[in-house]
Amino acid sequence: MSTVPRVPSAIPQQPPAFHTVLAHAPEIQRRFADLYAKFWMDPAISQRDKELARIRNARVTACGFCRQVRFSLAREEGLDEVTLALVDDHYLEAPLSPREKLILQYTDAIIGDPARATPALGAALRAELGEAGLAELTLGVGLFLGLAKVLITLGLEPERMPVTVLPTPGSTPARTQHAATDA
Repeated sequence: MSTVPRVPSAIPQQPPAFHTVLAHAPEIQRRFADLYAKFWMDPAISQRDKELARIRNARVTACGFCRQVRFSLAREEGLDEVTLALVDDHYLEAPLSPREKLILQYTDAIIGDPARATPALGAALRAELGEAGLAELTLGVGLFLGLAKVLITLGLEPERMPVTVLPTPGSTPARTQHAATDA
């Protein structure tokens, strides 16, 4: 992936990064940030479920930034690096829960081949997540896929980056402070 930014920063004396490049379109940037925060704060599915899908997307799309970022509220819900290491191409054989495997299968269908979202998979997901949960997961994976592709296409991939715990978008600092220090 490219680590050479293709669009300059819109903020003087700041390097190109996702937020500084999108500052060229401030209203769209604000609305996207609002949408992304609302997605993360919606309770239809857990932070853990959302983060599992996000990390699977990051690994399939090879988004270096997305692969290394972790959101704090998923950590609070017990999602750790041991579990995330299982979110690879062999997750069906991994010691993950049936719910987690369904979420990962559906994520793969959205990212790769929508025909893999069979009626049986849809029925199993509706039984596990409910209608609202399935809708939220579907839209979330779409957001993750789009965001990863934008980062890659704009050349905003870091050459190296350690695993970094960030506050979950839309969360309050008080709610994320504990998780960020425990990482």
